[in-house]
Amino acid sequence: MRAFLWLIALFAVAIMLALLAQFNPGNVVLFYPPYRIDMSLNMALFVLALVYLLLYGVMRAVAAARQMPVLVAEYRHKRREREANKALREALRCLLEGRFGHAEKAAWRAAELPENASLAALIGARAAHHMQQSARRDAWFARMQSDASHKTARLMLMTELLVDERKPLAALEAVRELNASGMRHIHAQQLALKASQQARQWPEVLRLVKSLDKRHALHPALSTRLREMAYEDLLADKSLDGEGLQRVWSQVAADDRKKPFVAALAAQAFNARGLHDKAAAIVEAALEAEWDERLVRAYRAAAAAEGSATLLQQIENCEGWLKKRPTDAELALTLGALCLKQKLWGKAHRFLEQALSDAQDAAMLREAHLKLAQLHDALQHSEEAANHYRQCALASTLDGIL
Repeated sequence: MRAFLWLIALFAVAIMLALLAQFNPGNVVLFYPPYRIDMSLNMALFVLALVYLLLYGVMRAVAAARQMPVLVAEYRHKRREREANKALREALRCLLEGRFGHAEKAAWRAAELPENASLAALIGARAAHHMQQSARRDAWFARMQSDASHKTARLMLMTELLVDERKPLAALEAVRELNASGMRHIHAQQLALKASQQARQWPEVLRLVKSLDKRHALHPALSTRLREMAYEDLLADKSLDGEGLQRVWSQVAADDRKKPFVAALAAQAFNARGLHDKAAAIVEAALEAEWDERLVRAYRAAAAAEGSATLLQQIENCEGWLKKRPTDAELALTLGALCLKQKLWGKAHRFLEQALSDAQDAAMLREAHLKLAQLHDALQHSEEAANHYRQCALASTLDGIL
């Protein structure tokens, strides 16, 4: 529609010029001795317009010729940019499809454009890593070493790949560099947690688990398991003496001290070093928060010396617990063992028989029979002692089979 209107306007101007030219009696004379040129004014105007158009066309042609190198360079740059962007999209698609060789080749083509070099290097590094080409992966990272705008992306990917390659120390170094730049987001902490776990840096694992739990960034089951692994390694360290173990225990969070698994591990460690009073105190505090058979077994191993006030207090504690849990075989076995150590023969026999009748596994049967055999040995009941020793051996055999 617009072109049609322009055409009508052009025709109108042409008609108007034709009418004006028809009634124009003017004349133009060009005199250059010995030459003389006469022409009408209309013709002179036409010649001037023609000369103007000719000069305009020549000047445009010259200007276009002078701009030709720039236009050619711009065209080549746009074509190279299109090809590089196409290669970058292809590299990303191949990476997601698992075609890592094609992805790396496409990344090389995409990296020819400076604007795409860093992103292409990230794709190439990941592709090379999946092909287990560590040297090529590191070469990709080196290509973007000087690019500050993609430093965080480089360090994050480097940390992830080093953790996957099980190089925790190098991964932690990348995390420290990342933290130094002020980036402390959740994924970086998750990667640092994996690297610290691989490096067996358990205090750092506990710190990161606590930090991630505050942000709800860990599944509760995973958080619990990581804490258990950390405390198991810290508390089971045989190189620690009593004071060293006490220092480790003092660094355990108050909430974790009452968890059955942690308290049982600590009690076992203190028992192994002869610190039975400390082990018993740990178990008692944990049992107030949550009842657990592992704690009861640790309490049995924490029996104080015969005739001590501590042993009598332990027996009293167990009797109080047994009133609340009359069918607890583990607790009955513990109470019987404590009474046996205190040489309360009647109570020991009664509670050990109760544990024997309520026992739920071969290990408990074996220990109950062993304690009863020791009891009858102390009372010089040879026949009963021998019978319980045989039952203990049978229970050990069954336990080994199961």
